[in-house]
Amino acid sequence: KLRLTRSNIPVLATALVLLALYTTASILYWDRNFCSVEATGNLLRNYAFLGIAAIGMTFVILSGGIDLSVGSMIGLTSITVATLIDRYDLHPCIVWFIVLIMGTLGGTFMGALIHYYSMPAFLVTLGGMFFARGAAFMVNDLSQGISPGIYEPMLRALTVRLPGGAVLPPSSLLFLVSLGIALVIARHTRFGRNVYAIGDDEKSSLLMGLPIARTRIGVYTISGFLAALAGVVTTFTMTSGDPARGAGRELDAIAVVVIGGTLLSGGVGGVFGTFLGLLIFGTIKTALDYDGRLDSSLLRVVIGLILLSFILIQKLIARPRAGS
Repeated sequence: KLRLTRSNIPVLATALVLLALYTTASILYWDRNFCSVEATGNLLRNYAFLGIAAIGMTFVILSGGIDLSVGSMIGLTSITVATLIDRYDLHPCIVWFIVLIMGTLGGTFMGALIHYYSMPAFLVTLGGMFFARGAAFMVNDLSQGISPGIYEPMLRALTVRLPGGAVLPPSSLLFLVSLGIALVIARHTRFGRNVYAIGDDEKSSLLMGLPIARTRIGVYTISGFLAALAGVVTTFTMTSGDPARGAGRELDAIAVVVIGGTLLSGGVGGVFGTFLGLLIFGTIKTALDYDGRLDSSLLRVVIGLILLSFILIQKLIARPRAGS
C-alpha cells in the first residue's frame, strides 16, 4: 500500500509529470516512432553525461550543499583528455585515469575547505568553477579533436550489444552503472544514511556522533569524480574536447535533481528521482527536436516552469517541518 509521505510526494509528482510528457509526445509524434526503444536509447546516450553529473549533484544537495563547479570540470576534463591523447600520444586508459583522479582530488579539496573552514559551499564551488574553467583554457584555448585511430576502436570494443539487436554505447553503459552503484550507496550503506541524516538536521547528526567531516568531504569527492567522468563521456559522443564545454551544465544538473524530487534544503529525495528528472529533461528536448518548428530555447522556458512548480511543492512540504 502506497502511503503519501513527505519523502515520496516529490518523486510521485516527478513520475506523473514524466508520464504526462512522454504520453503526450508519443501521441503527437507517433508516426516518427517517438515511443520506441531506439528513441529511448538515443535519449540515454545524448544525456548520459548530464545524468552522471546530476547523480553526483544529488549526493551534494541531499547533504544540504551545492556544487557549482561540475560544468567547468566537464570542460577541463574533456579538453585534457583530447589534448593528452591527440598531442602527446598517451593511451586513452592512462588519460582517463589521470582526469578521474584530478576530478576526485578537486572535489575532495573543495569539501575540505567547506567543512574545516566553515566556508559557504556556494562560494567555494564558485571559486572551483572559475578555477577549472581557467585551467581548461590554459590546457588548450581551442577545441581539440581526437584522432579516430585508437579512440573509435576502443569505443566500439566497449559497446554492449543486447539481445534483440539493441546497442548500449559506452556513454549509456557508464551512466547506468553509475546509477546502479549510486542507488546502492544512497539507500543501503552507512555513508548514504549519514548523507540523509546530515542534510535533514546537521546539529542532531553531530550530537549522534555521525562522521560529519568524512561524509561532507565524501559527497564533494563523489561529485568531483562523477563530473570528471561526465567530461570523459562527452568525448565518447563528440570525439573531441573543448575548454568551453559544460558551460551552464551545473545549472542543468541542479534542475534535474530538483525536478527529480530532491529538496534543496537536503535530507529528502534520491538518485532514482534524479533519473526521472533526467528523463523529463531529455523528453522535452527530444520532443522539440522531433517537432522541428519550435525554438530550442523553449526547452529552458518549460524546464523553468517545471522547476518553479517543484520548488513550490518543496515549499509546501517543508512548511510543516518548520513548525515542528
